[in-house]
Amino acid sequence: MTQEKWGQLRNKLLKAVGKNNFTTWIEPLEFQELQDGVAVFSVPTNFMGNYVSQNFADLILYELNTAGETVQRLAFKAAANSTTRPAVVTDEPKLTAAAAPVAESANAALEDLQAAPLDTRFTFDSFVVGKPNELAHAAARRVAEGGPVTFNPLVLYGGVGLGKTHLMHAIAWELKTKSPELNVLYLSAEQFMYRFVQALRERRMMDFKHLFRSVDVLMVDDVQFIAGKDSTQEEFFHTFNALVDQNKQIIISADRAPGEIKDLEDRVKSRLQCGLVVDLHPTDYELRLGILQNKVQQHIATYPDLVIADGVLEFLAHRISTNVRVLEGALTRLFAFASLVGREIDMELTQDCLADVLRASERKITVEEIQRKVSDYYNIRLSDIIGPKRLRSYARPRQVAMYLCKQLTSRSLPEIGRRFGGRDHTTVMHGVKRIEELKTTDGQIAEDVEMLRRSLEA
Repeated sequence: MTQEKWGQLRNKLLKAVGKNNFTTWIEPLEFQELQDGVAVFSVPTNFMGNYVSQNFADLILYELNTAGETVQRLAFKAAANSTTRPAVVTDEPKLTAAAAPVAESANAALEDLQAAPLDTRFTFDSFVVGKPNELAHAAARRVAEGGPVTFNPLVLYGGVGLGKTHLMHAIAWELKTKSPELNVLYLSAEQFMYRFVQALRERRMMDFKHLFRSVDVLMVDDVQFIAGKDSTQEEFFHTFNALVDQNKQIIISADRAPGEIKDLEDRVKSRLQCGLVVDLHPTDYELRLGILQNKVQQHIATYPDLVIADGVLEFLAHRISTNVRVLEGALTRLFAFASLVGREIDMELTQDCLADVLRASERKITVEEIQRKVSDYYNIRLSDIIGPKRLRSYARPRQVAMYLCKQLTSRSLPEIGRRFGGRDHTTVMHGVKRIEELKTTDGQIAEDVEMLRRSLEA
């Protein structure tokens, strides 16, 4: 069979399978030879060969035999360097000279979006390490060293403003510095989806697949964004598998653990959980103070004449505990305001300048809110938490709720007991002590308490 004849057959296949299927699966096939009843085709990837074999082999065999060729089966071989594809005879008009620049500009747009820009401030040197983030920092450092892949993927997850994006940028900077020959691609999940949709619209799926399968390190930020978007998830799944098969490093970030991302396909969750999954815990007082001290040094370079009074940083670290971005934004505003009015940064100026931020951080968590959150989490009725039933399925959530009330509210033990159906304060004390013990021995209880606390403080 000649290349010209295969080109004519491809035109029939185009009409049979439709434009989208043809562009994605048939057009990349390159006819190599027909020998002993076996038609051999070159394909860009093994995955594509398997997919065509399962979904379009019968149709291709039918068209080949109808055209007078004696073909018993098809064979697909992945080839890194493929020959020029034969032209497809179609009824569509060819590109005119005027239309050609439009296509070129569309192609250029796809090529220009190689990666999201990296923030020069986000390096390992500027990352403040504390107990809540030390494991994530160590894992990121290990990946940034390059060399053999030890865990794949690395998944960093945690709430807003805890340093996930900072660590990903730091990894990218370190890799680019130490190993400039590596192809490091960093982008958000939204950009991944945008590129996928753009490739579909412009019928350039093979370019998309080649681009993402040719990287040495793929970094995708906020992967929870693709949850519920089936086509994007499927392409992400295949990209993930292709890179893992090639022993390429993958780094992912999300706002929660992979298993807790709603509408994320089970197979994607499974792939993400097969590597190292690291939690960035909410910042504690010491870490927040360290971050503020680090930021003050940067601001002093911009405002060398400003003086910050003792106790201001400690006050901010104690009062603003939501996330690091709010903390840094408050400090930036404080320095800018002080420079404009020409005053020392003391407690009075801090409270005046940051009145709205401080009010927002004063949100009080109530006992009733904790009871509702715990009952929803354990899928039991609120009346069962407050009521007299002592079944284990009710008693343990009740103790968790009591523990959280003790930790997150200023209520006394007798007050908490009254809110739980008039129980004695010794019952509350026993429940709190029991949960404290279980947190050290029962991983599930520890995880439940941490998830509930985050949810309440969010």
